[in-house]
Amino acid sequence: MSGVQGDTANPAPIAVLGAGSWGTALAIQLARAGRPTRLWGRDAAQLALLSRDRTNQRYLPGALFPGALVVEPNLERALAPALDVLVAVPSHAFRATLRAIAPHLTPGQRVAWATKGFERGSLQLPHQVAREVLGPAVPIAVLSGPTFAREVGQGLPTAMTVASPDPAFAEGLVRSISGLNFRGYTSDDIVGVEVGGAVKNVIAIGTGIADGMGFGANTRTALITRGLAEMTRLGLALGARPTTFMGLAALGDLVLTCTDDQSRNRRFGLALAEGLTAEAALQRIGQVVEGVEAASTVYAVATQLGVEMPIATAVHRILHEGLSTAEAARTLMDRQLRAEH
Repeated sequence: MSGVQGDTANPAPIAVLGAGSWGTALAIQLARAGRPTRLWGRDAAQLALLSRDRTNQRYLPGALFPGALVVEPNLERALAPALDVLVAVPSHAFRATLRAIAPHLTPGQRVAWATKGFERGSLQLPHQVAREVLGPAVPIAVLSGPTFAREVGQGLPTAMTVASPDPAFAEGLVRSISGLNFRGYTSDDIVGVEVGGAVKNVIAIGTGIADGMGFGANTRTALITRGLAEMTRLGLALGARPTTFMGLAALGDLVLTCTDDQSRNRRFGLALAEGLTAEAALQRIGQVVEGVEAASTVYAVATQLGVEMPIATAVHRILHEGLSTAEAARTLMDRQLRAEH
């Protein structure tokens, strides 16, 4: 996969906040593409290991850090030289992270994120949280798409979307992250891109459950296709454009997350189908499974807007209302017959 080799016209450093698998992978790719990169995380002991080993043995073993990647345990020092800040933390930590950086931002600094999901409680999308915390003057963007951290860390061919209401910011980030095996695409539909990232994890849990119950390829494909319809309905109700849902950040991410066992959400669904409780399934996976919280927030937003999302609703009821997986399957199949579109 060919592409431009980094943003050579913009050598200013970028600060990546979040040293889990995804933050580490993005930091590696940015540095690999030629952007001076500072990687920060909350765990000082973990950061010391990253700095010593020049790899993240816990979350991304085998992916070596390029020379342009510096591990920085001090948040202020990570932010000070950066033109851009990329937040790569789970959705439950997103607002707190923005609050932590807000006092240190200087005029001209721009903030992007790779965080996915509606915020619990407020039911806001990440860009709404960012506007609330950072104000209207800070340029914002979101990175999303069909990307497993391990494959990005390995340098395997990958494509993703960068969405922003500021075209110059989106284009700059695409140039910064693109390289020989990584291609970025720009979008100005930040709502659609964020809705895709929020809903796909919920559908992936449902697909994992179905596969774990032995329902086969026909069922998996039906869930992906009808899951896309649900995602699109919710996005349109929130003001997104329909074409966005045919792109990388919606259809692409949905297919990836529903069909490959690198997906924590899919593996979580498989574990539920084995009969494990949600708590036991989370312990087995050992990392955040974003779809667990997303199931309740997507259900709440859909209910609030009057949007029909039967698959997402079934996943929510399994996780949060005690519905059995077998009963959920019967409920979906017993729905009234209707036209597809």
